[in-house]
Amino acid sequence: MKILQINSVCGFGSTGKIVTDIHESLIINGFDSYVGYGRGEPRHCSKTIKIGNKYDTYGHVAKTRLTDQHGFGSKRATKTFIKKIQEKNPDLIHLHNIHGYYLNIGILFDYLKKANKPVVWTLHDCWPFTGHCAYFDYEGCGKWKQGCYDCPQKANYPSSFLIDNSKSNYFKKKEIFGKVNDLNIITPSKWLAELLNESFLSEYNITTINNGIDLELFKPRISEFRNKYQLKDKFVILGVASFWEKRKGLDYFVQLSKILDENYKIVLIGLKEKEILDLPKNIIALPRTQNIEELAEVYTAVDVFVNPTLEDNFPTTNLESLACGTPVITFNTGGSIESINEKCGLIVKNNEINELYQCILQIQKNTKQYYSKYCLSQSLNFNKMDVGKKYISIYKSLIEKGS
Repeated sequence: MKILQINSVCGFGSTGKIVTDIHESLIINGFDSYVGYGRGEPRHCSKTIKIGNKYDTYGHVAKTRLTDQHGFGSKRATKTFIKKIQEKNPDLIHLHNIHGYYLNIGILFDYLKKANKPVVWTLHDCWPFTGHCAYFDYEGCGKWKQGCYDCPQKANYPSSFLIDNSKSNYFKKKEIFGKVNDLNIITPSKWLAELLNESFLSEYNITTINNGIDLELFKPRISEFRNKYQLKDKFVILGVASFWEKRKGLDYFVQLSKILDENYKIVLIGLKEKEILDLPKNIIALPRTQNIEELAEVYTAVDVFVNPTLEDNFPTTNLESLACGTPVITFNTGGSIESINEKCGLIVKNNEINELYQCILQIQKNTKQYYSKYCLSQSLNFNKMDVGKKYISIYKSLIEKGS
């Protein structure tokens, strides 16, 4: 059996790692697996198909910025990619993030409707059923239920500088994504599944499969991290993000830095150079790392992982921390709370800085040692190989049903 996955990136970032984890499971289980991707250089995958080039991406970015028509550029790149799909002739196509300045959704779905192949679509955010945004929780916007207009997040990803085209985008997506013969949607969280049931995608079969991580890489590790940064007697609070946009809660760490005394230390990973320069001096700010072992060492060395996300689906950073034996504090947003229970972390129900501070004190009082064994036990529920098996089971049933 031959499977083609399609995502904006391959092998890096949260979705890119999810894609290559599934690819690895497919190879191990004897499948022929390919990944179509739009941006960056592929990692951890030997069979890839590049979609478009940097000039196609630039053109799509310009179309988005000037006309708010994200997903409607990249015509040439998408037509060329479809020819490559036809040459490979996969038995099943698995979509992930089809936004990201690299695909034309109209051309792609016109092909999918005619190809009559089973399609699996893992939604990593809300973009497929809104007129513009990838998330709307923070704004408290419910326009996506009936039809978007006057988007309050026009300036946010995928940002438009001039025009608000959310109303047209919404109804175009509704038409384009509708009536695909054998489309099956996967959500990593129950939260997103519940939203989908209120959206125009509710016509499709919806299944929840949590994200997974590599438990051979993310596990308790010995490191010199505390010695290196002179943290021997400190209570260390960690934050990690691929990109520290506003919804990831960077402002809350800045506020915490003003509350905590010298017995505490905040460590943030994934920052750009300008962000590092702008942060208070009592925060240890580090750039993004692709060294998984090094990241696991940091997760292990700290006392608590704090994820003050304001909008999220099912963040893998929570899972990574648990797998390294470190408790998690997260805001009560999206699917972030679904990987946490009272034995391995705490939920900040009202998303307030004072409540977050009190949760940190509670973790400190109970001690990390109290939580660690429960964290490790909880992480076993998110083994990437088990996630791969669940996807393979779905692939087989859909392919057999169509044969």
